[in-house]
Amino acid sequence: MTESVPEVVAAPQPVDAGPAPVAAAGESAATTPVTERPARQRGRRGGKDRASRNTENAAAAAPASSAPAAPRVHPVLEQLAALYPHLFGAVFRPLKRGIFQDLLAAHPDAFEREALKVALGIHTRSTRYLQAVAAGEKRHDLQGQPVEAMAPEHVHHALLEVYRRRKNQKGRATEDLLPKLRNRMMANFEASGFTREAYTELVMSRDDAVNAILEEAFAEWSARNAKAEALLRAFEASGSTLEQFADMYGMDPRATGQQLERARKLAARAASAQPASTGAA
Repeated sequence: MTESVPEVVAAPQPVDAGPAPVAAAGESAATTPVTERPARQRGRRGGKDRASRNTENAAAAAPASSAPAAPRVHPVLEQLAALYPHLFGAVFRPLKRGIFQDLLAAHPDAFEREALKVALGIHTRSTRYLQAVAAGEKRHDLQGQPVEAMAPEHVHHALLEVYRRRKNQKGRATEDLLPKLRNRMMANFEASGFTREAYTELVMSRDDAVNAILEEAFAEWSARNAKAEALLRAFEASGSTLEQFADMYGMDPRATGQQLERARKLAARAASAQPASTGAA
């Protein structure tokens, strides 16, 4: 099982039976003998009758051809859900690296190797699994214990894939999903502990549109940081309590406290990223 987010495999579409044949191949009004053409009055009525019959036939056939087939669950996934409901059941958990080998070792006679590989591929490409990865959950072993952190690049790519699927979802109410995506990108960046340059290099895509979303997210992040830092400087210079400071500027004390705490964390992060001085002893 590879570590990168798997490529999306399009779900199979229901087979379309196609329209019922109307005329034999090559037959047209131009090649039909004149003697077989009905009178104008009769032709209109006959055409109407044929159209009605065709409509009725199409309506009768529509439920059978257009009804979506019930999704089939891979039998190995059903087996895995029964064995490990805490991983493959109602709630999906990100799987540890090497889970394929762990399953084969734990159940040497239960799974056919290729079938298990296919089933795990389907599982890890599912939207529910990608949502768990995008949430930044840790990877879990067969016992359901978190054993390792999710790589930031895996979270980033899962966020983008979930966004793409939601955006393309038919019947979804119009909603601007980009602000949420940008916020979650920056939360993932901050949790990674990387510098902006290192994170960008890690998650850089060949898709210019995707890279543009990341740059927009960083621009918003920088603007918020500048605002928080300015607020912290003003607060420290005021000599006031948090409540007094918030009341002075007509702000909510709780929200103000959160911004000040954010500014302090940013300052500590920037300080830790500075290279240590190498002055002579």
